Amino acid sequence: QVQVLESGGGLVQAGSSLRLSCTTSGLTFTLTTLGWFRQAPGKEREFVAAIGWVDSTPRYTDSVKGRFTISRDNAKNTVNLQMNNLKPDDTAVYYCAARRSGFSTVYASDYVYWGQGTQVTVSS
Repeated sequence: QVQVLESGGGLVQAGSSLRLSCTTSGLTFTLTTLGWFRQAPGKEREFVAAIGWVDSTPRYTDSVKGRFTISRDNAKNTVNLQMNNLKPDDTAVYYCAARRSGFSTVYASDYVYWGQGTQVTVSS
């Protein structure tokens, strides 16, 4: 049984940093592409960042480039999302998602396995 588990959310002030982590079980982590998506109240789920295992070049949505960094630690079966200079617009539930394909995409429908999400709230 595949499980995806996020951690690290919280309430912070604008300009602060948070690091989200995601671990998986039931998958061969080194053969898994991981992505982060987020969903704000009243909005659709949107792509944030992803990293593949064939092509490990990180991919980001424009609004987080230069502020967020995705990285994977294959030894720990963990993917991290370091979020710096957080803004109120970053407030959302953040979801970790996984797919077996070696290449990342920006489409939520391409990811098969999802975590329950972790809340990130940024106050102004």
